[in-house]
Amino acid sequence: MIPVKYILFCFFIVFWSVGSEAQSRKEIQYLSGVDNENTVDWAFWATAGRRAGKWEKIAVPSHWEQQGFGAYNYGRDYVTYGKNFRFNEEKGIYRHQFSVPAHWKGRKISIVFEGSMTDTEVKINGKQAGDKHQGSFYRFKYDITDKLIFGEVNQLEVTVAKMSDDMSVNNAERLADYWIFGGIYRPVYLEATPTTHITWTAIDAKADGTFRAKVHMEGITAKTPLRVEIKDNDGTVVGASWVDVNHDDSTAMLHVRIKDPKRWTAETPNLYRATFTLGPEGKEIYRTQERFGFRTVEVRHGDGIYVNGVKVKMKGVNRHVWWPETGRSVNRRIDLEDVKLIKQMNMNAVRCSHYPPDKSFLEFCDSLGLYVLDELAGWQKAYGTPVGKRLVKEMVIRDVNHPSIILWSNGNEGGHNKDLIEEYHRYDLSRRTVIHAHHRPGNEINGIDCNHYEDYYSTQKILEGPNIYMPTEFLHAQDDGGAAAGLADIWELHWRAKLGAGGFIWNLADEGLVRTDFHGAIDVNKVNAPDGILGPHREKEGSFYAIREIFSPVHIKVKTLPQNFSGEIAVENRFHHTDLRQCRFQYKLVSFRKPYDEQAGLDTLLVKDVPSPAIAPGQQGRLKLPLSAGWKTADAIWLTAVDPYGEEIYTWSWRIKNNAAIAKEILPLKTKSAVSLSEDSANYTLKANGITVVMAKQTGQLVDLANDYSMKLSFTDGPVLVGGQYTLTAARTFMDGDSQGLEFAYDGDLKNIRWTMYPSGWLKLDYTYQVNKPVPYAGVTFSYPENYIISAKWLGNGPYRVWKNRQQGVTLNTWENMYNDAKAGIGPWIFPEFKGYFSDVSWMQFNTTQGKFLVVTEEDNMYVRLFDFYGISGPKGYPALPEGDISFLDAIPAVGTKLAMGINNRAEVNGPAGELNSLTGPITRTLHFYFGLPKGEEENMQFVMPKENILTD
Repeated sequence: MIPVKYILFCFFIVFWSVGSEAQSRKEIQYLSGVDNENTVDWAFWATAGRRAGKWEKIAVPSHWEQQGFGAYNYGRDYVTYGKNFRFNEEKGIYRHQFSVPAHWKGRKISIVFEGSMTDTEVKINGKQAGDKHQGSFYRFKYDITDKLIFGEVNQLEVTVAKMSDDMSVNNAERLADYWIFGGIYRPVYLEATPTTHITWTAIDAKADGTFRAKVHMEGITAKTPLRVEIKDNDGTVVGASWVDVNHDDSTAMLHVRIKDPKRWTAETPNLYRATFTLGPEGKEIYRTQERFGFRTVEVRHGDGIYVNGVKVKMKGVNRHVWWPETGRSVNRRIDLEDVKLIKQMNMNAVRCSHYPPDKSFLEFCDSLGLYVLDELAGWQKAYGTPVGKRLVKEMVIRDVNHPSIILWSNGNEGGHNKDLIEEYHRYDLSRRTVIHAHHRPGNEINGIDCNHYEDYYSTQKILEGPNIYMPTEFLHAQDDGGAAAGLADIWELHWRAKLGAGGFIWNLADEGLVRTDFHGAIDVNKVNAPDGILGPHREKEGSFYAIREIFSPVHIKVKTLPQNFSGEIAVENRFHHTDLRQCRFQYKLVSFRKPYDEQAGLDTLLVKDVPSPAIAPGQQGRLKLPLSAGWKTADAIWLTAVDPYGEEIYTWSWRIKNNAAIAKEILPLKTKSAVSLSEDSANYTLKANGITVVMAKQTGQLVDLANDYSMKLSFTDGPVLVGGQYTLTAARTFMDGDSQGLEFAYDGDLKNIRWTMYPSGWLKLDYTYQVNKPVPYAGVTFSYPENYIISAKWLGNGPYRVWKNRQQGVTLNTWENMYNDAKAGIGPWIFPEFKGYFSDVSWMQFNTTQGKFLVVTEEDNMYVRLFDFYGISGPKGYPALPEGDISFLDAIPAVGTKLAMGINNRAEVNGPAGELNSLTGPITRTLHFYFGLPKGEEENMQFVMPKENILTD
């Protein structure tokens, strides 16, 4: 990722090029505010809905719904309104007065709208500025020079209709799976230029240093020189050229060749600046600037997509322009934040679905490095040809010089007007390939198949050819499903396949809208709009971090360290243009905090840099950690990779000590008492060191417990074997030294339960079971009232929950989560969620209104399930949960996607990781429970770091 200083530099360039007061440059005067946080009040009249029928004030830019006017509509409202789809006839009438600088007299003056939803009619001083504009997501302008009055106040009147008179515009933009708005939602400004000026340019800059520019001009009245000067990011002139243009010329071509350009890619976003000047040196008539990058994009049919001669695979996401309080009216800060979040997931690409974004978003994609699909609107219906041609021109003219844009997308899922395909090349000198983002066979175009929501097995088939396969939507991320679940399997298919070009997850953020008619409640329109990896305000769900690991260009498969570990870790370089010697690596030896330490977390024992190996893109090699003497006395190793720009790629963690060693350090207590055993007709009762536990004779399950120093604990009704069938066949009591025990034998899936009470008050549970068929989950469960839980602290992977097919993105540490009832996609958007499946747990301490209790396991690879939750909403929550409230599991279920729910959640369609669990042989696990914290025993519950664990280099 690029340092902030480059971002600020680019920001300066944009505004310097349009904001200088020099007469040879374009000048602008904002009539509205510049973004959703900096607005200007205009007079406003709503024709229908809330606050209609009177003149009021409205912030511009904005959507009028978010200012308390009109009515809300979600695009799926067409289901109610039927085939003709005209559900809302709201219009907004805007009025605003303005003056024009006196020195603009004699110049050409235009009024520019960056975006207005949707049919827009403009009058200046009562005169029509031009034809009604139709289309919501595009910059348009009118020449109003002859309609202005200098030295007086001018009157602007704009009428905006939420629905278009052109039904193809409604079908393309409003009959869609997203919120529908009205209003002037992007800035409005005046633009003044000399009458002789450059209107726009189209640049084609190749990786070999070849630069071509087609310059469009107006008002050429005599032979005039046209020059271009190219500067690098440091401001050094690296090339220049000029031609003469003649009277009435409207276009001219400029050619330059520079030596050894710094090439643009998503990994190396090197930018240049071209300054175009009309007029002789010292007597400039007009000057303008464009940022660009030298790069060559090729679509090689039957092979792949190449950038600068290297095949690239898209690790991408779909993005709507969105902010909960202001809808599609946003600002540069939001655009920058989204680009940085996408980069943090180790993604390299973004699809601008289902319409072109604000220009600033593309500027940040240029400067930080993302491959972009810029898309014409057309959700599942296409624009008609006349209006479509105008909108293609507006989109391409605005965006053509962004090096980040590598493909044009001509609509989505059937919204493809094939008559528009050649229109893109009329304005794009580099003739980028046009694709169709589709979900129906037969819409492949230009050698690329973008079919949506194929599963793992159909993806295998498509990757056999003949087309390059690049799904522009896959793994639907509604709620906590999709996104990273199954991604590792499907990504491996694309990474290994010749024709795999990667793809774009649906989508970046939940489209949750702050409703001004419902006291600011956030509305995701139930199951329609909570489709994000992030929450509406960019809250990070667990999938965010899982994607970050799966897409890490430093690809490490090691899950556990071998017993003879010598410091070598196998690594694959999955960058396309970066050698791993350009990255930095560092490892830590850490020890984890204990159950009764005040805070969760870890202590760092040693930090050492790791020599960066020279591993070329696409190659494999080894990292060699310089292990210190005594490293085995630490609890774990953390390894961090940092990219060439100083941004963390990912941090991996591996255990050094197993659970048996950790349990041995936690279990001893100084205070002890004799263990007593009593029984009645229904129960056995064990008691030691102030702790009393009661087991039912008919089941062997814990049915009651108490601690003399606190209230009774409601942790009961277990162990129950989840999904198992069994009956009790025998029970006995036994003595084991100074400990007293109970043993129960069963016929069926559960084989035996063995309870042992120690003089310290620790209660040991040993159990054995066997599962003879594929199952979604396996293990034992207990009951505990969710309402009594305050927090949970544990040593294990976290802080996010996992699914069988989304194990990535979690780190080994001591974590603590406060109780919350968060539901991904629905809210409240509090992450990490308290409830879920948590992996590789050594111990977990529950803090409750009844006191604390602790559970420790001796065996590795235990999952803990906490309470009731689900991954995807639908007719019911998916996937189904085990019985009980708190479960200790050896296997957990996978989660599917919105498009793969049905019976058993159908997670298996997205790859092997989504299949049911097949466990072999009998499974035995030991759990240790301590119910409470006895008075005066706090120091005994700590465990002290042995002196040999203090490491030195």
